Amino acid sequence: MKRKLWLNLVLLTSISFASTAQTVTLDYHFNHEVRTNKTGQKERFHYMWEDTGSTGFSILGKAFTGNGATLKSLDAAPTAANLKNTDVYIIVDPDTKKESTNPNYIEKKDILEIAKWVKSGGVLFLLANDSANVELPHFNQLAGKFGLHFNDDLQNHVINDDHFEDGAIEIKNDPIFKTSRKIFMKDVCSISITGAAYAGLKNKNNAVIMAITKYGKGTVVAVGDPWLYNEYTNGRLPSDFENDKAAHDIAKWLMEQ
Repeated sequence: MKRKLWLNLVLLTSISFASTAQTVTLDYHFNHEVRTNKTGQKERFHYMWEDTGSTGFSILGKAFTGNGATLKSLDAAPTAANLKNTDVYIIVDPDTKKESTNPNYIEKKDILEIAKWVKSGGVLFLLANDSANVELPHFNQLAGKFGLHFNDDLQNHVINDDHFEDGAIEIKNDPIFKTSRKIFMKDVCSISITGAAYAGLKNKNNAVIMAITKYGKGTVVAVGDPWLYNEYTNGRLPSDFENDKAAHDIAKWLMEQ
């Protein structure tokens, strides 16, 4: 009898896990930076799950997998078929011509596909950058679909490591960042919001640097910087900054949506 009860418990647990397991897909199409490595070979880098250097997203990836997610990347345009099994889709820092000789811009067909996916329940996470380092015109066409606009400005400007406090954001009683109390965002763009969109985080100048909105059954979150890459989640910051905790907080929250 005890064995039967134990087997039933294992079965129920397995079913519960299977029903909540989620796939988090990181775009490798609109952001597709290439560099020449030490051996003279061309290689992808910047904001990649598998990049464990300072430019990578390996620590953010662990925040998602630590909450039960499966990680994927998407090298192609976001069609309905390509997004079919994705629960959270992340687009970070689309390429400019400075970063790619032939950048893949976000086009109207991409916006239509992404909007349909979000409306059906997808969670879209948009990470921009300061305007000198991100292709904002096309990115804003996508953001604008959801009442969001990345501004051509520079917030939280940090000159060097002696001025970390210029990028500090204090957090209190936040529904997303439940364990992190102080985070670091450097050289970000602010976000204008309309319609149902609302501010998620503001900086010391009262500028919106993170915004959230619902769209159909789905959710869109926009941040003015790709701020959770390894350089700022691996302990390089002064000890009172908690970007590592923030990565886990937002990963958990995005998956809960």
